Amino acid sequence: MTSTKLTIHVQGTSGMSQEHTVVLGERVVRQYKIPSGVNATLQFGTSKQQVKVVSASHLDGLRIGESLARKLGLHHGIQVGFRYKASGRTMTIGPLIGVMVSRMYPGSPDRPFGAITAFCKELVDACQTFGAFVYFFTADDISGGHSHIEGWTYAGRWRQSDFPIPDVVYNRLTTRKLENKPSVQHFMKEVKSRYGTAVFNEKYLNKTDVFDALKQDSALARHLPESHLFKNFAMLKAMSARHPVLFLKPITGSLGKGIIRISRTSNQSYTCQFTSLNGTIKQTFSSIDAVFAAIAGKLKQRRYQIQQGLTLIEAGGRPVDFRALVQRGPAGAWGVTSVVARTAGSNHFVSNLARGGTLSRVKEALLKTSLSAAQQRTVSLQLRKVALDIAKGIETHVKGHFGELGVDLAVDTSGKVWLLEVNSKPSKNDGTPLADGTIRPSVKLTVQYARYLAGF
Repeated sequence: MTSTKLTIHVQGTSGMSQEHTVVLGERVVRQYKIPSGVNATLQFGTSKQQVKVVSASHLDGLRIGESLARKLGLHHGIQVGFRYKASGRTMTIGPLIGVMVSRMYPGSPDRPFGAITAFCKELVDACQTFGAFVYFFTADDISGGHSHIEGWTYAGRWRQSDFPIPDVVYNRLTTRKLENKPSVQHFMKEVKSRYGTAVFNEKYLNKTDVFDALKQDSALARHLPESHLFKNFAMLKAMSARHPVLFLKPITGSLGKGIIRISRTSNQSYTCQFTSLNGTIKQTFSSIDAVFAAIAGKLKQRRYQIQQGLTLIEAGGRPVDFRALVQRGPAGAWGVTSVVARTAGSNHFVSNLARGGTLSRVKEALLKTSLSAAQQRTVSLQLRKVALDIAKGIETHVKGHFGELGVDLAVDTSGKVWLLEVNSKPSKNDGTPLADGTIRPSVKLTVQYARYLAGF
């Protein structure tokens, strides 16, 4: 079914002969062969309104009355997609995209979504460019019956309105606690089953589940460091005998929190490093038994993944790894949007920006390493290929619908590319300054993928 983009014109009730009369530009009427003066269904998200269609030669777009616009949450001047199904005389505008965010700050009208406000405004601008409508809501905005959602959109300023259930929900909840709330889980399940709403990035990924799933693919397995759900001291002892460096990572952790690095030294003692906001805490132990005794308390508090440590390439004496953003695009296929290098901050062994890490271009970072020029060229190509293969592997082997993935990769001193972890909620607040009106390719792809999901 083909679609086109048109402008919504909202007119005062006095200017419309009837509340549910809509005026459609003659160009669109001719294009879709829509009969004028007859009743039809106007669909926006899950809302269906019976309207009378009138054509106008001078109009470029769709004119509706204030009352109907209020009922749908529409405002004057927005650009939306339009399609028509003759068999049911149904005009569909949209797609309507709902973005579920973690929190709302009503006392900050200029930054209602905190650090991701700029990203939210970018999504609004991208929707205007491609023809779509987006609103934002939190877990607290979900009504019990799920017939509508009270959300926020931008119309010269951030405004709150009632909206229909959207065609597409983009899950940007950034804590597992919020995502696992019974009300949120029920909402996502109900809108999918009852309304056919597409929900993407619907869940956080678990490190153990990801590695166990990807091991099934022999082509991917060679990029996976040895990794297991931590069970007991015997596993720690066996892994430490096989690998001089180990990492213990919380399986549901993020931002480098709670990671423990264990290194075997030349005299068979062990060094433990723990992440902290101020840097790294380092302790030395005479045996692996002593290491376990020191960290056993932490290991009882949460579940950890034990992973083979790698000898990473370094830039200026600091470890470097890479974050690839892999997204689905306008035809639903995976593609690599960007790859950036992340160099660990001083006194840190992880490269997360939250731990003092810095971003740079891949080429710039590789030039500072010990890799040869030929290795650097090969690594640049391999990073993109492996990231794409990992995303396709997640789609094949991990249950869930994902539209974007942050794939963290490492390169060892021989030039081999390894997977560190996969993040289904890549950060949207890295602080990158943008000129007014600039829309990043990643944001454009998000809207294009939502249009694809909704059939526009």
